[in-house]
Amino acid sequence: MHGDRVRNDAMRTATVSDAAEGAWPGQALAAALLEALPAGSQIAVSWRTAQGQVAESFTPGADGVLRASALDRLECDPPAIGASDERYADRIEAAWWLQDRSRASLAVQMPRALPAWLRAGWLAMARGLVAAELAALRAHARAEALEKSERLQQALFGIADLAGSGLEMSDLLSRIHGVVCGLMYAENFYIVLYDDIADTMRFLYFADRHDPYVANPLQVIRGEDMPTSLTLALLRHGEPLQGSSTQLRERLSVPHDERHGPDSADWLGVPMRREERVCGAVVVQNYDSADSYGEEDRALLAFVAQHILTALDRYRAREELERRVAERTYALQLSNRDLQAEIIERQRAERLQRALFRIAELTITSDTLERFYSQVHDVVSELLYARNFYIALLSDDGERLQFPYSIDERDMIREARQFAGGLTEFVIRQGRPLLADRHRIAELNSRGEVRSHGSAAHCWLGVPLYRDDAVVGVIAIQSYSRAISFNARDQELLTFVAHHISIGLARKQAQDRLLTAHGELEQRVASRTRELAHTNAELVAQIGERESAERKLTHLALHDPLTELPNRSQLLERLDHAIARARREQRPFAVLFLDLDRFKLVNDSVGHAAGDELLVESSRRIVGAVRGEDMVARLGGDEFAILVEHIDGLNVAEELAQRVLRALGEPCWVAGREVFPSASVGIALWHPRYRNGIELLRDADAAMYRAKGAGRGRFAVFDEEMREQAVRILDLEADLRRAINSDAFIAYYQPIVRLDDGVAIGHEALLRWRHEKRGLLLPREFIGLGEDSGLIEEADWILYGRVIEELARGGEGYISVNVSPKHFRAGDFADRLLRMLDRAGADPHRLRIEITEVALLDDVPRALRMLRTLRSHGVLAQLDDFGTGFSALSYLHRFPIECLKIDQSFVAGLVGESRPESVAVVRAIQALAGTLGIHTIGEGVETPAQRAVLRELGCAFGQGYLFGRPAERMRSVQPAVGE
Repeated sequence: MHGDRVRNDAMRTATVSDAAEGAWPGQALAAALLEALPAGSQIAVSWRTAQGQVAESFTPGADGVLRASALDRLECDPPAIGASDERYADRIEAAWWLQDRSRASLAVQMPRALPAWLRAGWLAMARGLVAAELAALRAHARAEALEKSERLQQALFGIADLAGSGLEMSDLLSRIHGVVCGLMYAENFYIVLYDDIADTMRFLYFADRHDPYVANPLQVIRGEDMPTSLTLALLRHGEPLQGSSTQLRERLSVPHDERHGPDSADWLGVPMRREERVCGAVVVQNYDSADSYGEEDRALLAFVAQHILTALDRYRAREELERRVAERTYALQLSNRDLQAEIIERQRAERLQRALFRIAELTITSDTLERFYSQVHDVVSELLYARNFYIALLSDDGERLQFPYSIDERDMIREARQFAGGLTEFVIRQGRPLLADRHRIAELNSRGEVRSHGSAAHCWLGVPLYRDDAVVGVIAIQSYSRAISFNARDQELLTFVAHHISIGLARKQAQDRLLTAHGELEQRVASRTRELAHTNAELVAQIGERESAERKLTHLALHDPLTELPNRSQLLERLDHAIARARREQRPFAVLFLDLDRFKLVNDSVGHAAGDELLVESSRRIVGAVRGEDMVARLGGDEFAILVEHIDGLNVAEELAQRVLRALGEPCWVAGREVFPSASVGIALWHPRYRNGIELLRDADAAMYRAKGAGRGRFAVFDEEMREQAVRILDLEADLRRAINSDAFIAYYQPIVRLDDGVAIGHEALLRWRHEKRGLLLPREFIGLGEDSGLIEEADWILYGRVIEELARGGEGYISVNVSPKHFRAGDFADRLLRMLDRAGADPHRLRIEITEVALLDDVPRALRMLRTLRSHGVLAQLDDFGTGFSALSYLHRFPIECLKIDQSFVAGLVGESRPESVAVVRAIQALAGTLGIHTIGEGVETPAQRAVLRELGCAFGQGYLFGRPAERMRSVQPAVGE
């Protein structure tokens, strides 16, 4: 190329005058200087910037000697040659320094000599013109650099915005491709991810106008399957590569393979790194022009590639967060559904229990059988749809079917009939319940198994009534509407109720028979005195019947109606006798407390009737496993007890427990399912310290829970360690009560600081117990006992009093106190706290309360009123352990919260393997807090690295061991901005 030539890429930009004249960069400088010289003159100008970059400008006729002379003058500072020396009147050579410490030189060859004054004047003019032209070039280069920097910044902002958007991955990568195209020629562009351990890669995005390859982002390509891939060579090489495809293959010893697409004239690829490990690459290609990418493009693409990796990481972190949120929401929905089902089941059980109690009561309070039937109908109506209800009883000879009670909206009168083939008779013959809709009824009619009587029901449900294992009748309900049907659960419920109705009916009939017998007796005594002997014989029979009934009632009072085992009352009576005998004879005995494992699962899965079957079968197996003289009792639910007397030692009781566990462990069939029951057994051996049977049962129960906690299906013996633990708990509870009375609780303060400079702006007050024997106790050593006994609330109020006294003494900064959900359930909490502040004369604006999300959501209206009352008096609220509960804007914006305290589990994860997840959570919390206009405090800050990450994420305040451990005295406090 002829004309001026610039050696530095940074100074290739032409001035405005250059552009007007159509010259290449710097040509106008030599041309302008040439205008003031004689025709035929030649000029060469050179300059070196302060950074050491060299460039030159020369006229088209200048030879190499003249240009070399100008360049040589940059290295020395001789006087101007030809400016005043007549010996060189046809030449001018000069070098000088410019104001920005750059250096310039020139060499001029003229066809004839010029006067000295003219040469000196021209040289002065040349120096000024060179300085002005170079200043213009530098300004233009800076403007172009700023423009490039702005485009790059906008591109990076665009990539960051795309990473936070809700776009799908394909749309996201397409948008990123568009951003890169705005920075360089990137029409042919692709992104590849790499696993350096497995040596596999995935083409996440691929756009190429010459290569028809269609990338599948989910396809994992093994390195051994593509050994001739230039992309794989780049990933393994780990450094940027630029040049033609042919040059790069020769450099990396990669053979040509047509399967990998056509060769490009210029190929530029840069690796993406994560923690010094290559995890992918970004590649651009130009199929038309060689050397289209330079060092600047390579640096730019490397910089953009890391931001693309960051964007991808943010996208994956957001997807992971959304997935975890969805999983957690689904888990909460399942938990809520189970809880609702449990509530409904409990309500149903309570209604059923009330109904059974009423049925038992009716056998005593109803004066006639007709009233008994009517009241039983009312009880059933509370449990089921029983608008159409009747009771059918077999006659004594079994030939007729009578209807002592019937209420029906269509068949007003139900006459007695011969035992035939109706639905009622079908239930009596089969001896089991029948649930039939109209289709089922029609099917039974068509098969000849029944012959319907009365109006056709849309749905019919009947269950048998038993007396001494024989079916004596039926209780039935029916519906004539398609909108009302019965199900298996209704059948189970009516069957259970019918069993108790059978018992009540038998009792009522027995009572009526007794009344009838008494009436007949009185009539016979009055009218037939001559038949006194016969009447007396009948009376004796009736008395015997009453005594039998009384014996049955006594048996029911001392036995469990389901299993016929002795109940708790009879067991406690036997235990008292056994304790008295043991004191007299010094013969030990033992009590085994047995609880079936996972019995509730059977009830919930296959119903209470199946649970009752399992209880009966379990009682039978227990009785079969013990000795003849041992007593087995059912205490209620799935709990049993065994009294083992006349033993030589503990080994007898342990062998018996093993036998019982083996017997229970055998599989059995319940409600058509095979179940494998198991139990946990606790053993308490008699000791002279026991005063009654209740204490023995209590210790055996404690041992049973020890066995259940050890893994179920085993037994445990109550020992001195368990007793000492119970005594320790009682002693600690007594100490806790004395500590409250003696005011032994103190406040420790942990500073809350600004993360920028570490200056304390407040403190959190923490409860400590100064035990008279054990020294200073932390809350974890007594908080559980305090919550169980209800004493922890009183200890909290002692702490609040200490803090308010501290506030009343003056000072700067605030003090926060923890408030449990129990306090928020008390309606007078806010008024009581404000009264304490008022009595002490303390500034309420320096007090903060720390609450958890559980306290907010326990009773939302009450919590909202309480927070507003406190805030109106200056007491602000901080949300503690934020992020471990619901942590949703859907409820948080409703409450007047001043600050969110980021839970220490997330702060701890900011450094280490869980950093991406923790950073994403903390960033989300910061965004939520920013939306609500509140600030955040990071809890549990222990390392400078955690502090630095919190500051980068926008958290202004922190608390933790890095800034100070809790102490009795507070640090000096500087008020926070805005206080």
